Order: sequence, then C-alpha cells, then structure tokens
Amino acid sequence: MTLITRKAKATAPAIAAGALAFSLVPILLLHLVAAGAIDPVRDVISDYVFPPGGAVLLAAASLGLAGASLLVRHALLKQGLPKRSPESVLIALWAAGLVIATFFPTDPTGVETSFSGAVHRYAGAAMFVCLPLAGWLLARRQPEAKAVRWLSLASGAASLAFLLAHAPLLEQSVPEFLGLFERVLYALLYAQLFAVAAMARTEAAA
Repeated sequence: MTLITRKAKATAPAIAAGALAFSLVPILLLHLVAAGAIDPVRDVISDYVFPPGGAVLLAAASLGLAGASLLVRHALLKQGLPKRSPESVLIALWAAGLVIATFFPTDPTGVETSFSGAVHRYAGAAMFVCLPLAGWLLARRQPEAKAVRWLSLASGAASLAFLLAHAPLLEQSVPEFLGLFERVLYALLYAQLFAVAAMARTEAAA
C-alpha cells in the first residue's frame, strides 16, 4: 500500500464527519428563520419548504446531508467495503431518497396529495428504511462497532414508528408531537452516520 493510499484511507472518514457536521448548519438556520411559522413540535421538517426562504435552506440541508452520506459511503469503500454490497447500495439509496424528496416537495397539511407529494412520501419511506438497515448490516460485519449497532436499532425502531404514524388507519390519530418525534429520528440517523464514520476511521487506523 502506497503512502498516498494510506493517507486517503485515513482522511476519508474525517472528511465525511466534517461534511456531516457542516450539513447541520442549514438545518439550524431553518429552525431560526422559520421560528414563527413552523412549530418544531407539531410540524414535520418537510414543512419548512413553505415559509419564505425555507425552500432554499431545506434544499441545502437535504442535499448537504445526501452529499455527506455519500462521503461516509466513500470512506467505507476506502476501507474495503465492496461497492455492490448491500450496505453500500442502501447508503446510496438513502442519499438518492434525500435528493428525490428535495426536488419533489411535500403538500401543505390538509391538501389532497399531489404527484409531488406522493413521490416525496415514498422517497421518505425508502430513506427511513435504507439507512437503519445499512447500519445494522455494517455492524454485523464489524461486531466491535457497538455504537453503530445500537444506533441503527434505535433509528430503525423510530423510523418504523414514524412510518406507521402515516398509515391511513393511524394518520388521523397522530399526536401533536409528530414534528418533535421526526426531529428525534433525524438526530438518531445523524448519530448513526457519525458512528459509521468513526468506525471507518478506526478501521483506517488499524
């Protein structure tokens, strides 16, 4: 292994973690800019597309997270994860779901579902399945990566609960704190991605 290759393997996880941290900036700005228009306890994150300036920041947040996720995937590939492995494909699908959901925004609450809203919903469902499953499979490859395993299980359970809340039979009885629950879910998914980047960094050091 050449010196350049070793450096690339060592720096890729750090770059991925830095990109993840940077992608949080537009999310924090969204909560500040739309503080009076969007209730973070009741309203879901996709609703930030409606206030003035929200669409641009929401797109920056989603696309930034998608890009950072692909950098995490790149770091894993540098450590030897096969490009066509289920974990690699699932992370790519998670990132693709973020991009699709960005360009097909949700519908306002109470409005009949449009084509864009339907695509947004299905892309979100795919996203919330793919990333927890990818983390769980990665943890099976690396049994010592306990943080990845437990965060994947936690994000998977939270994703399932969030998706069930949108089922036709339950949607009318969704509690008023759905927005807060989604933010907790995203916090778990972010934590999972940071843990995966840390796992890749540990592998590079080894």
